[in-house]
Amino acid sequence: MTTINLTVNGKAVSVDVEDRTLLVHLLRDHLNLTGTHVGCDTSQCGACVVHVDGRAVKSCTMLVGEADGTSVTTIEGLAQGDQLHPMQAAFRDNHGLQCGFCTPGMIMSAIDIVKRHGGKLDEATVRHELEGNICRCTGYHNIVKSVLDAAGRMNLANAAE
Repeated sequence: MTTINLTVNGKAVSVDVEDRTLLVHLLRDHLNLTGTHVGCDTSQCGACVVHVDGRAVKSCTMLVGEADGTSVTTIEGLAQGDQLHPMQAAFRDNHGLQCGFCTPGMIMSAIDIVKRHGGKLDEATVRHELEGNICRCTGYHNIVKSVLDAAGRMNLANAAE
């Protein structure tokens, strides 16, 4: 057993886990943060994406030892009380989900995309950047629409700060 110390959604966490534990299992099984999904166990689907030190990471590919000392944000850590993150609101407003299984990973990946590209996003870029996230329901049209809408909302929010 190893003691892992990290910050999850703004709260300090210390957990004793086996060295071979994946970050996704630490989040789901030990911290009960089940918004991060296990979809494929092979890092192909993107349902497990979280932010580690502000960058999108497929948590099914990261051992807990690699996350020791980091700051992790999951889908549960995005909203501020009843105030949804602009990406969450855009997915809701633009019907960017159907069954919802891929949605947490899509949202976490999309936030990273917007942070890296800022206002220089177009449909082709969003589609290319989301290649590592699989949705089996929507055909991506409303997901892309949601990301582009949120990019504008996020840029407006940053400009207001």
